[in-house]
Amino acid sequence: MSDTPANGGRRAMGPRLIALVGPFQSGKTTLLESIMARSGAISRQGTVRDGSSVGDSSAEARAHAMSVEANVATADYLGDRYTFIDCPGSIEFSNEMRDVLPLCDAAIVVCEADPRKIPALQLILRELEELGVPRLIFLNKIDAATQRVHETLGVLQPASRAPLLLRQIPIWQNGIATGFIDLALERAFVYREHAPSTIIDVPAGDLPREKEARYTMLEKLADYDDALMEELISDIEPPRDQVFDDLARELRDGHVVPMLIGSAERGNGVTRLLKALRHEAPTIAQTRARLGVADTGPAIGQSMRTVHTAHGGKLSIVRVLRGAFADGSTVLGANGGEDRIASLSRMIGSASTKVGKAEEGDTLAFGRLDHIASGETIGDAKGGKPQQISGRPPTPQPVHSLSLAIKDRKDEVKLAAAMAKLTEEDPSLVFTQDQESGEMKLSGQGEMHLRVALERLAARFGVAVEAKKGGVAYRETIRHTTAHVRGRHKKQSGGHGQFGDVVIDVRPQERGSGFLFEEKVHGGSVPRQYFSSVEAGCRDACAQGPLGFPVVDVAVTLVDGSYHTVDSSDMAFRTAARIGMQEALEKCGPALLEPILAVSIAVPSEAMSRATAIVSGRRGQILGFDGRPGWEGWDVLEAQIPEAEMGGLIVDLRSATSGVGSYTSKFDHLAEVVGKHADAIVAARASEKVNGH
Repeated sequence: MSDTPANGGRRAMGPRLIALVGPFQSGKTTLLESIMARSGAISRQGTVRDGSSVGDSSAEARAHAMSVEANVATADYLGDRYTFIDCPGSIEFSNEMRDVLPLCDAAIVVCEADPRKIPALQLILRELEELGVPRLIFLNKIDAATQRVHETLGVLQPASRAPLLLRQIPIWQNGIATGFIDLALERAFVYREHAPSTIIDVPAGDLPREKEARYTMLEKLADYDDALMEELISDIEPPRDQVFDDLARELRDGHVVPMLIGSAERGNGVTRLLKALRHEAPTIAQTRARLGVADTGPAIGQSMRTVHTAHGGKLSIVRVLRGAFADGSTVLGANGGEDRIASLSRMIGSASTKVGKAEEGDTLAFGRLDHIASGETIGDAKGGKPQQISGRPPTPQPVHSLSLAIKDRKDEVKLAAAMAKLTEEDPSLVFTQDQESGEMKLSGQGEMHLRVALERLAARFGVAVEAKKGGVAYRETIRHTTAHVRGRHKKQSGGHGQFGDVVIDVRPQERGSGFLFEEKVHGGSVPRQYFSSVEAGCRDACAQGPLGFPVVDVAVTLVDGSYHTVDSSDMAFRTAARIGMQEALEKCGPALLEPILAVSIAVPSEAMSRATAIVSGRRGQILGFDGRPGWEGWDVLEAQIPEAEMGGLIVDLRSATSGVGSYTSKFDHLAEVVGKHADAIVAARASEKVNGH
């Protein structure tokens, strides 16, 4: 029998964009596969386990058996077109959804009845709440549930600031969910594996449960509908169309988060999920209104993801918000870039189908928009440069770094080009080269994030690198108050010689004061024209002090010297000053300094004791902790931690917090390192010099 609802005759609403989000291993990719099979977009349902799924089609995703990038797949269902974007569940790859979510009409939050994943669910729901994206929950793995659905609702509710609205309750037989009752339709369904459910009469024994659950659902809807409240108070059964209208409106406005149940692996509950999207998910017109985009005007869209392919060049995944774009037409970006569309393709995972036109609401791959960045708004060139649509969340600060060394020197140019493409695809990757040390550093959101990036670097671009823990920007200063030294440079080798002679006083400064140069020369013992050369020579000596590191927080005063009318020169005085400064730094008692970072760590409250232990074990100083503003059940720990101890911090934090711990950091001050720790650092530096590094 058909399970089409009473209001199944609604007209098509235009293409929709739906995000699939949820905690790691909640079953998002499996749900996408089941949706594709149920809609007829693919002939049979593959699995993540055997690498036959539409999503997770990249080599890296299949090698690690996890989503590492957003996957796009389009399907038609009952005359409506849907594009689904399967977003990674790991927090390390969460930036993949940041440019996607603002443009979606709705999000399906896939989760399971696992209290350990509540903090991860809370992170995702908070992101959707702040963006104003309508969301519904698909409670997955109902076939393996060990508790009643109302108990699960109570477990999940703390993750959402909006009330969760139970739309369906399971039918139990011998402790196994064999079907469900739809509370809006007041109909019962029996699951069939990988097929639409069959309608049955509501079992007599489940009627009291159904009536109670339905009334609870209507009560929550009535909080935002006075007419419905009046009907409930008067014991009037509301019309079914009114209930569906309320569900659609309150989903769109974010007043409630409807919760449906099912099993993605078995294909249970998928048809009802698709029909809920069809009748209740917002349309492109409603999404435009949320984004502040007018209904009329030139065609505009927004790039949400960039992919560099081996043969097709750059592809930009674009949502068309208004109007239409034809293959071959010219577009302008909000940042002024201009490109001609080289192709338009509809995506189903790694497969694509060419189309001639991108209609309003479509989400397609636009070929060769080389001057358009991810997150950038584009418009038809005939309509002029479009305004950038707001709402793009900021890219998170990197929390894990590696130092890179190229295995083959001829790959240096290839590395720069490859990194430019990788960081364009994923802006949460940061590639830098330290001007002081020459060290190349790749930073990102965690250990797996960087591992996948390096795998792509080798597989897609043929660049092999060695990765190791990055260096620390140690500094040195001086302890003793003043050194009075003479620096003298004299060389005679035929013709003009070289002569420079300076007397300098060197003293320490307060931490953070930097380098100061003064002159108190009397009687012209050093001509004024050489003062700048003397300062340059002193700075030269500070580039590498006695311990092997740059010197900071010293003051130098030029007090005396002598010169030769023929042999003195800028270079001679610069050399003399460097010689004198090097001697002074040795005399003043060099001291090793290390950078200390101010670190704010956000963790679930129950993990705070583990977080403090991690900080203490890294020579960290705990300054205090407090509740995370606006986040029930979360705390923020403030600490100061040496930069040398930051490596792998995010790995330990996530291990202690079921993968959700995070931190931000910034440089705070330099602090002296003493004892065996300082000796080991200086010895390692000396070894590097000997080995030519």
